[in-house]
Amino acid sequence: MTNPTHSPTTGADAVDIAIAKGLDLDGSAIPAPKLELYQQVMGLEANRQRSGVANTMRSRIVRIGAKHLPQDQLNQMLENADFAPLKPKEITFYYGG
Repeated sequence: MTNPTHSPTTGADAVDIAIAKGLDLDGSAIPAPKLELYQQVMGLEANRQRSGVANTMRSRIVRIGAKHLPQDQLNQMLENADFAPLKPKEITFYYGG
């Protein structure tokens, strides 16, 4: 078995693994100022009080789903799963309103 020099570029964890190594997905180094700013902001986020898992799940579904699914389909999927439908501001932001 070969030992790859950098992580695969697919999957939900690919970016997090690359950041933790300080390497971009192509294997090049991420500049220190970019890593430091990212770590600073993520540290702030890590200390933020959470409102619940369902809210975070919905937020992630909308943010990522909008990249892959048409608005009507994502909205229907949210409703079928008993999540709130897309909000007007989400439609404007993700689909151009």
